[in-house]
Amino acid sequence: MLRFVISPDDSAIPDLDGKLPGRGLWLSADRDTIHLACAQNLFAKHSRRQVNVDDDLAQRVEVLLAKRCANLLQLARRAGVLTVGSDEVDGRLSRGAKGLLLVATDAAPKSRHRLLELASSLAVQDVLSADELGAIVGRERIVHALVSEGGLADLLARDLSRLAGFRPALVAA
Repeated sequence: MLRFVISPDDSAIPDLDGKLPGRGLWLSADRDTIHLACAQNLFAKHSRRQVNVDDDLAQRVEVLLAKRCANLLQLARRAGVLTVGSDEVDGRLSRGAKGLLLVATDAAPKSRHRLLELASSLAVQDVLSADELGAIVGRERIVHALVSEGGLADLLARDLSRLAGFRPALVAA
C-alpha cells in the first residue's frame, strides 16, 4: 500500500514513509490502481476539494521507489550487511545465512533456479535488473545479492514489493 497526501498547493504527493501530516489516501502499490484513481478523480473525492494530479504520477512513484530501494541497498553495503556476486551469495547461503535474496530480473534461468533452491526458506525479490543492482555497488552488473536479516532487509523487502507493482511481471522461465 502507498499513502498519498494533498499538499497545501492542492497536489497529490506520494508519502512513501507514511509520515507526512494530513489525512492520507491509501492505494494499492501498482501502476493500474494509481491510473484508475487519477481517472476517477479519487484524490479530489477523498479530500473533498479540487486536487491537481500529474499525468505522470505513477511514473513519479516508480522513480521514487526505485531511488529509495537503491538508497537502502547502498546503506546496507555501507553497514556491511550486503553480499553481492554469485559465488559469495552461494557461499553465504550454503552456510545458512538468513535475510533477503535479490535476483536480477534478467538473471539466467539456470542461475535463478539454482539459487532459489539454495534459498528456499528466504524472502526473494526479483524487481531490479542486473544493471540497476550493479550501479548501486559500483560494478557493471550484479545478478545476485543478499541482505542479511534485520531492519534494512525488512524495509527493502517492503519497498521492493511496492516497486514490483510498477514493473512488468516476470514471465516464468
